[in-house]
Amino acid sequence: MHLHFLGTSSGSPAIERNVSCTALNLLPENGEIWLFDCGEATQHQILRTSIRPGKIRRIFITHLHGDHIFGLLGLLCSRSFLSGEQPGPLTLYGGAGLREFVETGLRLSRSYLSYPIEFVELSETGGEIACDAAFRVKYRLLDHAVPSFGFRVIEADRPGSLKTDALEALGVPKGALYGALKRGETVTLPNGNTLNGKDFIHPPRKGREVVLFGDTRFQAAFADFCADADALVHEATFAADEAANAARFGHSTCAQAAELAKLARVKTLYLSHISAKFSGGRAQELLAAAQTIFPRTELAHDFMEAPIPLPEAA
Repeated sequence: MHLHFLGTSSGSPAIERNVSCTALNLLPENGEIWLFDCGEATQHQILRTSIRPGKIRRIFITHLHGDHIFGLLGLLCSRSFLSGEQPGPLTLYGGAGLREFVETGLRLSRSYLSYPIEFVELSETGGEIACDAAFRVKYRLLDHAVPSFGFRVIEADRPGSLKTDALEALGVPKGALYGALKRGETVTLPNGNTLNGKDFIHPPRKGREVVLFGDTRFQAAFADFCADADALVHEATFAADEAANAARFGHSTCAQAAELAKLARVKTLYLSHISAKFSGGRAQELLAAAQTIFPRTELAHDFMEAPIPLPEAA
């Protein structure tokens, strides 16, 4: 599992940054790539990566502002013309209006998709999505000028490994007996002794959790939603001393993003949605201000990849 930042600018593209899109690469876990937002020219950004559009199976739209959705129709259409593979079905998640936006654009442009799309409309009261056996996604409404959502991707805990050292010390022969013990069964050894498999399995290994926010004002109450996540991707549209402007336009400062990460005790904060006025080295000002509050902060940039490692086994 790793984050792949495809667009980290706010509002409009800049020379170094395209508008919003973050990919969550889950190929080792379930063979899928998930996108969070799909700003203008996202498909151009994808061309500069190893991401295969046919592997994109879920797209989560945080809100319907153009810098978060204007690349969606182009990507959907291009996905119909993949070389050498038939694209699988795609599920789109978003608030009220997303279906209308997509279907109207496809109808007026007389575009045809060679694969089915499922629309899942998100409730402003929040909820949970069961994606597959390995992952579920919680979501909640944030505080922006239009309905905007935050998503928490939750990986299922992994079964504990077999205590092979203990079994070897008891002289248990490898093979079928190991498999039965791993399943938690009780087995009888050649010497007549019985072993309960549950006594020889380590505790489950906790799954990873990643939170990705859409545009939002700072709310300390959001910390519960982010609590103890392995990674938090949060907007940093404004500088630390621009809290009034951030609140006025429905955004957050870099310092507010760091404060939320601190309150939530996340492992790593990634600042994204950077204003074009912080071009070049000026973006480092945002990072420095955030790190004074939350040292484990990183400044995302286009094409940056951030692995989300599994927690250490107990």
